[in-house]
Amino acid sequence: MNKKQILLELQSFGARLDVPVEEHGRCGGAGPSDDKAFMLDGVAAMVPTLGDFAQESPYAVISDDDGKYSITSNGRNVMPVEFVSTPKFYGLKTKNGIPYRQIAVLHGLDVLATTVSQRCIRWRREGERCHFCAIENSLESGATISLKTPEQLAEVAEAAVRLDGVKHMIMTTGTMNYHDMGVNYLIDCTRAIKAIVPDLGIQVQFEPPENLEDMELLYEAGAEAVGIHLESFSQDTRERITPGKAKISIERYFEAFKKAVDIFGRNQVSTYIIVGFGDSEESIVEGCRQIAELGVYPFVVPLRPLMGTPLENVSAPDPQFMERIYRRVAKNNREYDLAYRKSKAGCARCGACSGITAFE
Repeated sequence: MNKKQILLELQSFGARLDVPVEEHGRCGGAGPSDDKAFMLDGVAAMVPTLGDFAQESPYAVISDDDGKYSITSNGRNVMPVEFVSTPKFYGLKTKNGIPYRQIAVLHGLDVLATTVSQRCIRWRREGERCHFCAIENSLESGATISLKTPEQLAEVAEAAVRLDGVKHMIMTTGTMNYHDMGVNYLIDCTRAIKAIVPDLGIQVQFEPPENLEDMELLYEAGAEAVGIHLESFSQDTRERITPGKAKISIERYFEAFKKAVDIFGRNQVSTYIIVGFGDSEESIVEGCRQIAELGVYPFVVPLRPLMGTPLENVSAPDPQFMERIYRRVAKNNREYDLAYRKSKAGCARCGACSGITAFE
C-alpha cells in the first residue's frame, strides 16, 4: 500500500485506537470532528477515531514495547505514526476560571481553532439545521462555552503562540443572525487578537452577509483569509442536507466569492466542499473548477459521519472516489495557480482534514 492510499483510507474509514493514546482529539463541534491528529511522516492528518464506523475500520493504532506507535491494516503493520502532544496552553485558565481549551483548541500541528459562537440560529430553528454538523453537541457536553469574547480569544491566542508555537488561527462561528451572520462580531474578535499577536495569521469563516462590504471591515481589522462554505454545488443536495443555508442561493455564494477575492486576493478565499452527499464526481469537479477560476480554493473533504447528527450512520465516501476527485481538482488548482501552500491562514493552509494536499 502506498502512503496516499493509506491516508485516503484513514480519512474515510477512520482508525481504532487499540492502545491508550494521549488525549488530544475532539468530539462534536462545527466542522470535521470526532477525530485526532495523526502525524504521518511528519505531516498532520485528521483521522476519525470515534463513532461506530471508526470502530469497524480495518485500521488500528498499536504500540510496541518502546512506546512507539504503528498503524495496522487488518492486523498487518503498514506504517509508523506519531501524535501531536497535548499543547501547554491547555493547562491554563482565564482569571474567572475558564479553561483555555474551552475557548480554543489545537488543530493539526500548529493551528489554533475556535468556534466563536457555539450556538447557531439555524441549529435551533426547525427545518434549518445542517445535517452533518454537531456544533451545539460539544456545548451540551461541557467541552466549550457558548460565546467567546474578543478578550478571551486574544488571551488564549497569545498563550498558544508563546507556549506552543502556533502559526495561524481559524475562527468559525455558528450563524449568529440572518443579517451580518456574525461578521461584525468576528471583526471585533480579529481586531482584539491582532492587537496582542499581530503576526498571527487569521482566517475567519462565515455565511455570506447581507452587506458584502462588511468583508472589507474584516480585512481592515487584520484577517488575512476567509472561508465561505458552500459544501455542495447542487441546490437539491443543499436543500436536503443544509436546508437553512440553502435559502442563500448558489449565485449569492458566487457573488460573495468574487467580492471576497477582490478584498483578500486569490488563494485567500476558500470553501469547504464535502464529498459523500450523493453528488456526482463530474458535478463536484466542475464546480471546483468554476470557483478555482475565480481564485477561490476548493477545500475538498470526505464526509465525516459525526455522532449525534442525522448522518451519523451514513458511510463515508469510497477512498478511490476521493482519489479521483482529488487528482482532478488538484490539476485544476494548478492550472489556476492555486495551492494550499499559498494560503496565509486557515483550513486550506493546514490541510489536515483533506487529502488534496497529497496531490498538489
